[in-house]
Amino acid sequence: MGKFFSTVDWANGSNIYEVNIRQYTNEGTFSAFSKHLPRLKEMGVEILWFMPVTPISQKLRQGTLGSYYACSSYTSINPEFGSLNDFTQLVQQAHALGLKIIIDWVANHTGWDHHWTTEHSNWYVKDAQGNFTEENGWHDVIDLDFDQKEMRAAMIDAMQFWIKECGIDGFRCDMAHLVPLDFWKEARAKCDTIKPLFWLAECEVVNYHDVFDASYCWWWMHVTEDHAKEKDTLQTVRNVLHAYSQYPEGAIKLFFTNNHDENSWNGTEYEKYGVAAKAWAVFTFTWQGMPLIYSGQESPNTKRLAFFDKDLIQWNDPLQLAEFYQTLLQLRKKNKAITEGETFVLPSENDNQLMAFLRKKDEQVVLVLLNVSQQDRLHITISNDWLKGTFANIFSRLSFVFNGTETFELQAGEYVVYEKV
Repeated sequence: MGKFFSTVDWANGSNIYEVNIRQYTNEGTFSAFSKHLPRLKEMGVEILWFMPVTPISQKLRQGTLGSYYACSSYTSINPEFGSLNDFTQLVQQAHALGLKIIIDWVANHTGWDHHWTTEHSNWYVKDAQGNFTEENGWHDVIDLDFDQKEMRAAMIDAMQFWIKECGIDGFRCDMAHLVPLDFWKEARAKCDTIKPLFWLAECEVVNYHDVFDASYCWWWMHVTEDHAKEKDTLQTVRNVLHAYSQYPEGAIKLFFTNNHDENSWNGTEYEKYGVAAKAWAVFTFTWQGMPLIYSGQESPNTKRLAFFDKDLIQWNDPLQLAEFYQTLLQLRKKNKAITEGETFVLPSENDNQLMAFLRKKDEQVVLVLLNVSQQDRLHITISNDWLKGTFANIFSRLSFVFNGTETFELQAGEYVVYEKV
């Protein structure tokens, strides 16, 4: 099994920042958000993923503003955010800074008052009584019927609209596994004729990599959370990572400690991981894959954001973790050991508390030591030929000469990253 499509060059070794427009600024608009573009560029962000920019259905709307994921049209803009022209300008401003833009695409379902419900009611799944229905327990949406060829064609036309009109660079496809793979194959083939795009799937079905460049790491995130809550071991985490390593060549896994769903429904990274939140964040930037930063993590935002109502992100001044993320993003940009290197997992007598590994590509070597437990003063002794020469701590910039065998002590939640200089 292999991919039918090749990943665009600019996505290899890249990173994603998820934008929640509603909660980002007081105004909650594209133009208000655009003022943050230079800051995000400076931090090292390369791809911006916008949660759905389409208008939200009124019927059975949840909360005061409703869910981004219950759209009433696939080819118009949410007036809450501004105009189509505002969004196009935002894309152009991002492109001028060298940033790429992908938009959230919700193909499985629409809101109850999407214009297709009256124009093409046969495009929807119906229950035994002939009513619109939905299979996943989300009461504000209804399922589309992918047996309808005309609906598929209209959906692909709508996707192409955003590429042609606004110049977007790709799609993050919501609940991708609920939609037949052959639809995505057709959509990608037709959309990529306009320009080569980046495709991210919110799913963990391996064969969806026949179409998609990147897929989610829900499995990894759940087992790391179980470890933090002492319901599972780090060996389970390593087993999941091994399973990911068996994916088809070129398949990218997207790692995150938070995103819009997690933050609102499951909690912040600090609720989930406690003292290990930053250590696990370091992991997502230094393991093989693509890291995701969610709006406000650089602040850090330590509250669950309301999903259906206005709830401004907590912005600290200065942003306490901007430099932390910038340091990690700069490492990825300049050090091929992270983006292309081989990985060597380092054992220790504290295997259930420490994630330790070396990354190497040619002469470039990176050592990552993470204490993801609540225990202090844990020791690890590493003997490896890769660990010879002068290494700098990427956070403190202090340099050390390593001789192939070194012992380190880590406190609870401590993270250390050394690169060979």
